[in-house]
Order: sequence, then C-alpha cells, then structure tokens
Amino acid sequence: MQSRYFTITDYPQGTPQRELFELHSVELPELQDGEVRIRNTWLSVDPYMRGRMSGVKTYIDPFELNEPLEGAAVGEVIESRDTRFKQGDKVRHMAGWRDIAQLKADILEPLPEIEVPEEAYLGVLGMPGMTAWTGLNHIAKIREGDNVLVSAASGAVGSLAVQLAKARGGTVVGIAGAPEKLAWLESIGITAVSYRGKDAQQLSADLKEACPAGFDVYYENVGGICLEAALNNLRVGARIAVCGLIADYNAEKPSTAPGNLAMILIRRIRMQGFIIFDHWTEYPHFLEEVGPLVAQGEIDYEETVEEGLERTPDAFLKLFEGANKGKMLVHL
Repeated sequence: MQSRYFTITDYPQGTPQRELFELHSVELPELQDGEVRIRNTWLSVDPYMRGRMSGVKTYIDPFELNEPLEGAAVGEVIESRDTRFKQGDKVRHMAGWRDIAQLKADILEPLPEIEVPEEAYLGVLGMPGMTAWTGLNHIAKIREGDNVLVSAASGAVGSLAVQLAKARGGTVVGIAGAPEKLAWLESIGITAVSYRGKDAQQLSADLKEACPAGFDVYYENVGGICLEAALNNLRVGARIAVCGLIADYNAEKPSTAPGNLAMILIRRIRMQGFIIFDHWTEYPHFLEEVGPLVAQGEIDYEETVEEGLERTPDAFLKLFEGANKGKMLVHL
C-alpha cells in the first residue's frame, strides 16, 4: 500500500511560498508486530508548525527537510498487529500531512467516546481547545467575575477562550479583524473590537471604550499592537497568558518590543508563556468539563475546511492571511 505525504525542500525566510511544499509517494513496508496502519480522514494545520520550519530547535524539534511533515490527525484503523486496536477503530495521532500512516500503537490515542464529530478532536476538543482551557485556568488562573481580553478571538483557540471566560461572569472582549469574524463574536455575546487599520494607540482607545474598568486577564495569541494596546488596559494585578505571537511568526528580523512594557511593573502584571504539551496530563480534566458542553451544543465553534490532501499546504498558508474562521482543517 502506498502513502502520499508532504515535505518541505528548504527552511523559509519570511512567509513560506507554496513551491516549498512537495507531495511524494512511498510504498509502505509490511506491517510489523505492535504496528497499526491508519487511513487519515482529517488533518490539522496550526500556526506553531511555522516554527518547526525554521530549522532551529525551540520547544520542539524542527521539521527535517525532505522528510514527511507532522501534525495532528484523526483516522480509521485499516490494519492492526496490536491487540489494543482493531480494524475500524478511530484514533488520533501526530502523523498528519499524509493520507496513510503506519505507526507504533504506543503513540496512538483512541478517540474519546463523546457524541461529537470526529474532527472536533482536532479543534474544540483537541489541542486548540485544550490550549484555551489551560491558558485561562492554569496560567491566568481566571476567577469569577474577571474581565477578560482575548486576541485572535475568532480563531481555533480564541473562540473557545472567550466562551469559557464569558461563563465566569465578567466582561469579555475579543480582538479580531475581518467583519465576518467580528459579527460571529457579537452573535455569541462577545464584545468585538477590530484591529484592522489601527495603530496601538487607536486600538488601546477602542479597548478602553469596550471595557472602561480594564481587564484582569489577557489571553495573548498575536503580539504586536495587540499586546501594546492590552498593556494600557490591564488592571493592577492582571495576568497575561501568552499562547502565541502569530504577528511575528513570518518576521524576517526581530520585532521591536512594545514601547509600554513599563506597564508590567506599574500595574504589577504577571505575564507567562506556556506550551500545551507541558500540560497534556490535564487533558482528561479538560475533556470532562468541556466535552459535555460541546456535545450538548452549549459551545459554538467554527471550522474552515479544505478538501483533499493536495490542499494541505494551502490550508496552512491561509492561517497567516487570517482566512480561517475557527479551526483550519483538511478533509481527506
């Protein structure tokens, strides 16, 4: 049986070009004891993958040139030589960017038995959802009545973060760009503020108008002017959970820091970055709390879907154009 997979041929400077991605095909070896063969049905593309294309080790090893790329995927077992899995089982794993994966059974996760579409385990009940929950609860330590600000608030992480924060009873404001993203946030009861065409001073003023009392928690996904504007609107003792800084992911030279970092001292702000892989042992607790809400339709979530393995690089590159609402997925 053949597997088709994507590689990159070089480490990009700035925004990756589509020509960097190459589609290959390989004949899979005979299945060995302890191995499972999976037909992938859904693939995830995520902003953190850009860091793995830098050629530099960060909190995770970089992608190897001309080797299969990796990412979260959901699929169906089509052949197994391990007693823990049988044909037809649905599993989640990290051998995305391909159609057929052959893996050791030890690194597979059976999909939880919650009545939701299987692709939800790559989004609202997968790594992005877990990231939103962890950032609020374990990093920012959100409290009842906290006012919360979220950047990239209509994205895969931010869209759950605003809803979980809203359930705590405070004012929740989401920063987004496109009119349809702002409209979606408003439709679920979130005050939406656009960053488009603004400098940090104007965005800061708009946030002040949206929440005059200021924010206790800032969930950071973007950086740049969003961080600078947020710092001007945080209350004494506020907490910042830094999940991502997507504004700088394709930067060709180091970005300048916000000019108002002194606010961290003046307002006694705690700012902490986190990597979700360090917290994955908490996933069962996240699933116990959020899984039923999703199954019962109490959480709204959006997905943007590209069809076909060939579209995987295009789906990935669209993340940096702001072209996705909610989780970006590839359906095979």
